[in-house]
Amino acid sequence: MKAITKTLYILAGLTLSACELDETIYSSIYTEAFYKTASDAEKGLIAAYDPLADLYSGPAMTMVPDMSDDQTYPRGVVGRNTLTLFTYDVNYTTQKSNSRTNESPQQIWASGYDGIEKANWIIAKVPAATMNETRKKQIIGEAYFLRAFYLWALTKNFGDVPIKTTPSYSEADAIVGKSPKTEVYKQIYADLDQALEAGLLSYPAVDKGRPSKEVVNALYAKAALYNEDWAKALEKAQAVITSGKYSLIPDVRDVYRYDKEDAARIENMWAYEVDPISPGRSHQLVGLFGPPASAGPEYARTSFGSMFAYMSFYKSFSAQDKRRQLLDTNYVDKAGKIVPQRSITPITTDGVLVKKYQDPISTSGLISNIPILRLADMYLIAAEAEARLNGATATAYEYINTVRKRAGLAELATGLSKDAFIEAVLQERAWEFFAEGDRWYDLTRTGKFLTVIPKAVNSVYPTRNVQAKHKYFPIPQDELNANPKLEQNPDWK
Repeated sequence: MKAITKTLYILAGLTLSACELDETIYSSIYTEAFYKTASDAEKGLIAAYDPLADLYSGPAMTMVPDMSDDQTYPRGVVGRNTLTLFTYDVNYTTQKSNSRTNESPQQIWASGYDGIEKANWIIAKVPAATMNETRKKQIIGEAYFLRAFYLWALTKNFGDVPIKTTPSYSEADAIVGKSPKTEVYKQIYADLDQALEAGLLSYPAVDKGRPSKEVVNALYAKAALYNEDWAKALEKAQAVITSGKYSLIPDVRDVYRYDKEDAARIENMWAYEVDPISPGRSHQLVGLFGPPASAGPEYARTSFGSMFAYMSFYKSFSAQDKRRQLLDTNYVDKAGKIVPQRSITPITTDGVLVKKYQDPISTSGLISNIPILRLADMYLIAAEAEARLNGATATAYEYINTVRKRAGLAELATGLSKDAFIEAVLQERAWEFFAEGDRWYDLTRTGKFLTVIPKAVNSVYPTRNVQAKHKYFPIPQDELNANPKLEQNPDWK
């Protein structure tokens, strides 16, 4: 076994300053003696999932987009309002200059490449392991899925990014330049094709937190949507819908209830999984979205009133829309009294509470799961892709109306033009997926962020100066310092 003297990660989760590159690299942390057995392969796969927890425990994958969009906003304190005000620069995302790194794009970059590196070792080494061949194939398939997911997370936040498909056996292997976004999506597709060939299990046989075969198609559909590959998006979304393995649960509120977690898996296809134990992986959304101080049993044992929904977004819902019940202007305190949120918040009197992440029983803040891919998304992806290909067809209406019916709404008015129908789908997505880290990317992929964001203001944020360059985040300066082949995004130079 090689001696592990020093380890360098570039593009693999630990950013180093330029001056540290003078150190001699003797070995990778991944030794030649590992990945030989079934146990090694299983442990390596668990390690490849760990960056997913880093992304969602902060949780950068929800807070970075949700603090930027037109639905939710953070308490206006230094370090947490930078994304909302669009006042960040290339130095904002560095670990040293930002005390809230786990809520910044820096975490997405670091964890994304950490996950890719760990997946690469599985893909490279596990084929030679001595173990059951069926299980081996499944482990490699999951690694391909994870690599595709991490790469998709990176490109939707940074645009053109490095593609890395081999492990870093040396420092030189870790120095990789950017590839055009078109090439990034080709790699995502290729990885998902490999995952589909791996014989992954279908729901409900698949383990909690692991991707089923249908989840691979779900990520495929979502990636294709962002790639404006409408035919592929429609094909893959339809494959999930027609598989018959998943269905919408009758009450949309049950998707998020801590005591309905297992029942909700019939719709909540893949999620960041947490447990009511300590120590363990948690996330901040329970405490952030709950009302300040004495929240009472309805929201959490402890919450801080640090993030709210805009009143304008709350008012955009129909009174008949059941999803509006996942927002509230009141809460029940510890004495059982109904308290108007406006009467106690130190932030703004028109802040609206979000009820998707409630933890009334745990003292460790580990409930509830954060959805990543839901069946409702497949219906709305299919509706949008069908409309972009063929206009507002009866099939497109059927897809969107499936989601509207579960929400308690009437069917969408017929006779809409293609553009009007697509706009209706985007609005439906806004109502369905708020506070799930989705809306910002709908705005950026369609270019709507430049017109929508300036209107999403209140007394805390009366002006939000979004610019075209904010479609993608700047590449973290630490990464540019460490990697001479990496160039800053053009709009941020």
